[in-house]
Amino acid sequence: MAPPSVSASHLLITASLPKPKPSSLRPPRLPLAAKPLPATLLALAAAPALAADAPAPPPAPAPAPAPELQAEAATPTANPFSSSLLTAPKPSAAADLPEGAQWRYSEFLSAVKRGKVERVRFSKDGGLLQLTAVDGRRATVVVPNDPDLIDILATNGVDISVSEGEAAGPGGFLAFVGNLLFPFIAFAGLFFLFRRAQGGPGAGPGGLGGPMDFGRSKSKFQEVPETGVTFVDVAGADQAKLELQEVVDFLKNPDKYTALGAKIPKGCLLVGPPGTGKTLLARAVAGEAGVPFFSCAASEFVELFVGVGASRVRDLFEKAKAKAPCIVFIDEIDAVGRQRGAGLGGGNDEREQTINQLLTEMDGFAGNSGVIVLAATNRPDVLDSALLRPGRFDRQVTVDRPDVAGRVKILEVHSRGKALAKDVDFEKIARRTPGFTGADLQNLMNEAAILAARRDLKEISKDEISDALERIIAGPEKKNAVVSEEKKRLVAYHEAGHALVGALMPEYDPVAKISIIPRGQAGGLTFFAPSEERLESGLYSRNYLENQMAVALGGRCHVSQDKWLKDLDSVRRLDKLRLGDLVETLSSDSRCLARRTTRWLPRMLWTLR
Repeated sequence: MAPPSVSASHLLITASLPKPKPSSLRPPRLPLAAKPLPATLLALAAAPALAADAPAPPPAPAPAPAPELQAEAATPTANPFSSSLLTAPKPSAAADLPEGAQWRYSEFLSAVKRGKVERVRFSKDGGLLQLTAVDGRRATVVVPNDPDLIDILATNGVDISVSEGEAAGPGGFLAFVGNLLFPFIAFAGLFFLFRRAQGGPGAGPGGLGGPMDFGRSKSKFQEVPETGVTFVDVAGADQAKLELQEVVDFLKNPDKYTALGAKIPKGCLLVGPPGTGKTLLARAVAGEAGVPFFSCAASEFVELFVGVGASRVRDLFEKAKAKAPCIVFIDEIDAVGRQRGAGLGGGNDEREQTINQLLTEMDGFAGNSGVIVLAATNRPDVLDSALLRPGRFDRQVTVDRPDVAGRVKILEVHSRGKALAKDVDFEKIARRTPGFTGADLQNLMNEAAILAARRDLKEISKDEISDALERIIAGPEKKNAVVSEEKKRLVAYHEAGHALVGALMPEYDPVAKISIIPRGQAGGLTFFAPSEERLESGLYSRNYLENQMAVALGGRCHVSQDKWLKDLDSVRRLDKLRLGDLVETLSSDSRCLARRTTRWLPRMLWTLR
């Protein structure tokens, strides 16, 4: 059967079909399925439709076909559809393309220039693209900042599109989750810090506070005092208790004093050596008065930042005024109350800013009605004069070392709850402990209880108290020291010389105890019981000092006419130090040097060589 002939009308219809407009950016690239078919196929497909719609034209003689058409018609051909399938381009071999789901950028450019890439789809941010190769394979490429990429793709006929969402690359889900969780965790951490700074753990009164709480006072507020201490627990400070009892009575019965026009004292300064019970007295005042009590140390006001101390003072007095009448106790006030103008920082010193605010709060324009300030110090000489004037610290209560009667009472207080033997005599212990403060006596009874427990005893006897006293004065006993019999004999002679001379000297202290047990740097010790009156007054006569030097030299007495105790170098060294102090004391008084001193002083110094 001869192939169908193509008429001229069919060719005209084919030529009149609309042609696609060329793109302004790149030559058009149609998909494989949309490639144009041969003109003969279009003509055959369009002819029946045209014949059905339009009326049949009158028969007319057909013009002579062109020579090219005659040649085409004369040539026998196969089916046009099978011919187009045979001549269609085949996909490139997969071996020409890189392996893997992610290509390098250089491999991507090489494939584009060789025509192996059909289309690309960019991510929204332009940092990633997904390509489709001519063989249908898909891969992703990380795109650098290359301004010529679009031109290269357009020149090689690659279809370009942009994704509406982010391209999902490797680890995209994890990156999304990480980007979502990080701001949440950071916000939660900041929220926790600010909550802790404002009202979290440690931010309340008396707590350590948070990072934003450095301006608040760290005083311990006790609306119902829980000190558990009253004046009954304070012994050996009767005069100080009498002064403070008036403050307690004023707080309990203010009408009794205001009816006579008396004003409450604004402050009481407790002055005395360390360990005399100043803090204990303040706790007792709080326990007796039954009013709100604030307790803090002066060092808590001083910080690195200038102005923090003043802010804490303001915060402390604001709390106190809200709970008036009340008591504010500042321990070791010399930490902030020193004389102004003496620091290296001048007027901008943090300590001076704090004391200025303290002066204003105690006696300023606003006043501190109902707030009594108790302060304790052992350095009243360094305090600022404006702090000590009437109207601020109206009273200075001296808390001195207790006398014999006071020490007996203190020993009775600190022996409560301890099992004591019948041979314990507080009067004798008090006379052997001149100059001891309340803290020293408390430590003495505690050391005695520890020694009794070590020795598996049921009671504390006078031996444990005596051993504890020697331990406190001279140090612990050298139990591991190996002392020969000869050295023990020499030490015994040496200590006996001290005791013998002391007993024979008039106007000297009586001998309390002699020991040859090595303690600290001493091979032996001779204890004297000094006069209580002499210690309290601090007045030493010339005869007493000369007797002390004679006692110090008494250990050098010779056993025989030709043998001196020169083998005890450590004992002789201590005697030299003691005698040197006595000579310096005598030399500081010109009247002592004028009275027969020139006769015995050179001879004594020669003996100490």
